[in-house]
Amino acid sequence: MDRRTFLLSSSSFILANLLGHYSVSKAFAFDHIDQNPRTKPRLALIIDDIGASLSHAKPFLDLNVPTTFAILPRLPKSEEAASLIHSEGHEIMLHQPMEPRDRGLSPGPGALYVGDEPTKISHIMEENISSVPFATGVNNHMGSRFTASSKEMYETLQVVKDRGLFFVDSLTAGDSKGYKTAKTLHLPATSRDVFLDNTVEEGAIVRQLHQLKGIALRHGHAVGIGHPFIETSRAIRRFLKGVKEEFELVHMSAVLPAGGA
Repeated sequence: MDRRTFLLSSSSFILANLLGHYSVSKAFAFDHIDQNPRTKPRLALIIDDIGASLSHAKPFLDLNVPTTFAILPRLPKSEEAASLIHSEGHEIMLHQPMEPRDRGLSPGPGALYVGDEPTKISHIMEENISSVPFATGVNNHMGSRFTASSKEMYETLQVVKDRGLFFVDSLTAGDSKGYKTAKTLHLPATSRDVFLDNTVEEGAIVRQLHQLKGIALRHGHAVGIGHPFIETSRAIRRFLKGVKEEFELVHMSAVLPAGGA
């Protein structure tokens, strides 16, 4: 065999082996992907301020998607709403009223205030948790002043931890100590990413939902908080029509860090 024939034969052999190896590797890779599909980004929606009327929850129950409802304590329909929502297979949180900076705003019954003694905080929290059956977590209602106080937040979240619940910081103020305090206590916790309906208009809420989706796509999960406005339920329905396959809607507990904060 002359040198030219030898080189051509060798090149053909090497190329064939490389192509064969690539085919095997590619087949293995696709088999691996098929066996282990990538987890979709997770998106959790919380609807706050439930408890005054059962009608507030109904449009969101009719969406037939995993939703977490944050129920205010000591309202006429707090307990009944919790039972109805639980029976529909959704997750429930205590929407704990806390002191805002604006003294003209009332956080409602069962509220916590800066300066409350630890025993008072513990007593109020225990009563409120008991008034919302099936609650698995807690988030704050108002609370721009209260959540900024490390001492009172520590006492509050100690009760949350002792009751085996999780905490979501609604971030009603940029200087909230809620999530940081929860981490100190090794309490399962996270923070809100987007308020959906600061502007109560369907188109604006849809835009907020798309912003939330973008966060979920970048970070693997996102938490949005809305309120029981008919515009919010309509916006969620409209939003889901076009993008539902891009992520997985889940209850709040499904986006908590593994092993606590």
